[in-house]
Amino acid sequence: MEQPENRSSIFNRPGKYRIFAHGFLDKSWSERLGGLRISTSSLKDQGTVTTLVGQVRDQAELAGILDTIYELHLSLLSVEYLDGD
Repeated sequence: MEQPENRSSIFNRPGKYRIFAHGFLDKSWSERLGGLRISTSSLKDQGTVTTLVGQVRDQAELAGILDTIYELHLSLLSVEYLDGD
C-alpha cells in the first residue's frame, strides 16, 4: 500500500519556491539569496510584503534563505513549494 506524502517532506527537495515576508527587502539582495526574484507590494492590512520566487537547490539552501530573512528581522508569512521544475 502506498503511503500518503508527508506535507513537511516537500520542503526538503529542489524546486521552485515562493516565500512571503512582512517588511521591505531591496532587490539588491537577490544574489545573496540564490538569485531569487524579489518584489514588494503594499497591502492595506499588512503593510509592505516582500515576495521571493525562484529555484532552490536543496534544503540547506532553503534554510539559508530563511535564516537570512530572520536575521534581517523580517517576519516570515509563508513558504510555498510550487513545483520541481
